[in-house]
This record gives sequence, structure tokens and C-alpha cells, in this order.
Amino acid sequence: MIKAIAIDDEPLALNVIKALCKNVDFIELEKTFTKPGEALKHLRKFPVDLLFLDIQMPGMTGINLYQSVPQDTMVIFTTAFSEYAVQSYELSAVDYLLKPIRQERFLKAVQKAKEYYSYIHGTGTPSDRALFLRVNYELVKVNFDEIIYVEGLSDYLKIHLSSGQTIVPRMTMKEIAEKLPTSEFIRVHRSFIIPKARIQNIKSRSLNIPEREIPVGVTYAEELAKLFG
Repeated sequence: MIKAIAIDDEPLALNVIKALCKNVDFIELEKTFTKPGEALKHLRKFPVDLLFLDIQMPGMTGINLYQSVPQDTMVIFTTAFSEYAVQSYELSAVDYLLKPIRQERFLKAVQKAKEYYSYIHGTGTPSDRALFLRVNYELVKVNFDEIIYVEGLSDYLKIHLSSGQTIVPRMTMKEIAEKLPTSEFIRVHRSFIIPKARIQNIKSRSLNIPEREIPVGVTYAEELAKLFG
């Protein structure tokens, strides 16, 4: 069960969150607050897993409040102002809901929170073989089985998926390599990581996967040779 509180200076907005949470069996909305200062005092004594947090409030913005709580606390920002979207995702928000909040959109956001909670706490099932990445200010779930190969380009990546989609997170090859299981993925070049199971054949300075030929860097050739030697 994900423990949550909601913070909004408008009581009607809090009533909407209450009603929406009643239809979700994995969210326990413990309390609601109209004053961010009181909410912050409560959180320091009684931490929760998830905040439903309005951004524009008198006295303290939702952005400032979230910066004052432990950053393993998930947050779904709720606001009537779309210009806060970029800033909210820079703070690692799970999602960003524009008012008036539709039930369908709310359910999508809390499902994402549920999956991310399982991911960061290691409570998922063996079938939850995935990682979460921030792409274009959105938290995206990427299943390991969908990855064809990872291509490094300066300070961002192109992750090519079996669906034909390419996602572009802003991170380094080192960062993505630390997130991928070494039992299934191997770095073969400073700019390429591939699933081991997709390798069809290996040449002196390249290898083939079904979709393309991948260069093999001198630094990585020895490890590749040990794997398939």
C-alpha cells in the first residue's frame, strides 16, 4: 500500500483528490492539508510515500515544499498552470496533472507511481524487468526485453526499441550501463551497449545483430572474446 497525503490551498481541489483516491486500492490517502507549512511539519514526523502537491500556493510553493522533504518521496504535482511542467520534471516528479483532473489521467499517474514504487523498493515480481528513465520531462518505463541496442551520443543516449520507437534520455553511457543487468547486456564500444542474446556473429572489429552491424572498440574486444570465446 502506498501511503499518501494531498496538499492544496483549495479545499475543493482536495475533495477531488479524495474522491479519485477512493477508486484506487493501492493508495491510502492519510491526510489532506490546505496550508503547506502544516503539511511540512506533519511530513517531518510522519513521512509518506507519495505527495499529491499543488504548485502555486500562498506562503510556500509546492516546488519549495518538495525540495524540503526526503527525495525518495514520490510526488505528483497538481496545478492549473502548464508552465510549471518542465520545472516539476527537473525535480524528478512521477507525473504532472493539470486541473481539472480527469479520472482517466489520474489513474495513469498513480499507476506510474505504483510501478515506480515497486522499482525503487525492489518489490516487483520477476516479470518486472525494466528501468525508469526521464525522457522529455516524462518518466518512461523501459522493459529490458524491448531494448535492441543503446547508442551513446555526447551527453544523451538513443535507446532503440523493438517497437520501432527510439527514446532519448539525457544521460551518459556509464549511467545507463549501471542500470542494465550485466548478465544480459554488454558494452562493446564507447558508443554502444547491446543485449548479449541479440548477437548473431562477431568479426574482428564489429558484430552483427539482426538490425545492423555494430562496431567493437579495442577496449571492449577482450571482454567480448571471453564471453564468446
